[in-house]
Amino acid sequence: MLRSHSSRLIKEAFYLGFKHALAARLHQTCRRSLPLVPIVLDKTGVGERAYDIYSRLLKDRIVCLMGPINDDVASITVAQLLFLQSEEKRLPIHLYINSPGGIVTAGLAIYDTMQYIRPPIHTWCIGQASSMGSLLLTAGAPGHRYALPHSRIMIHQPSGAAQGQATDIQIQAEEIIKLRKMLNSIYSNHTKQPLEVIEKWMDRDYFMTADEAVEAGLVDRVLRPTPKSSSDDASSNT
Repeated sequence: MLRSHSSRLIKEAFYLGFKHALAARLHQTCRRSLPLVPIVLDKTGVGERAYDIYSRLLKDRIVCLMGPINDDVASITVAQLLFLQSEEKRLPIHLYINSPGGIVTAGLAIYDTMQYIRPPIHTWCIGQASSMGSLLLTAGAPGHRYALPHSRIMIHQPSGAAQGQATDIQIQAEEIIKLRKMLNSIYSNHTKQPLEVIEKWMDRDYFMTADEAVEAGLVDRVLRPTPKSSSDDASSNT
């Protein structure tokens, strides 16, 4: 009995320490990329507790992927996904995306984690989901990939800036071609579009509205606000 109680305390201490470490890392990264991270108060059974806004959203299983996708952003996003899986394996995770894209390998790290963990990932495009951002958007759970009405989605083939000797440039060119084939296959798998269609779209920057992204199979639904009724307007004025 004592051993079981000690084991439970150790486990709780581990999770508490992980939460604090993750929140600190997330806060530091947000401070580098954003001018101000709001602090919010959350009522608990013993009073109030202060959270930075992203940690508070994480408590509700919401992960925000905002800005360029690089190794730092990928590390934090992967850590949040793994943490939420450890908390609850059946409840969905909501991934909000507003990104111009970024490093392919960093994006693939997030993609592989999304496919690996057990909780379904509901993806939401707000603003834009371009390049690797669009790949993560379409990699969400089928039927739960959403876009807001004025969001933009863009897909294209990977690019690089090869330098060095001719052999080095050849190696990098071959690697980019492999990545292009891999990305085409991923898009084809999630959109159910023929590979030939994906290759044509990916040849150059291909921009889509939210409705066009639904037709292309990148998202499942465009979320539009429900029109307010006259009774709602009357009640708000009283």
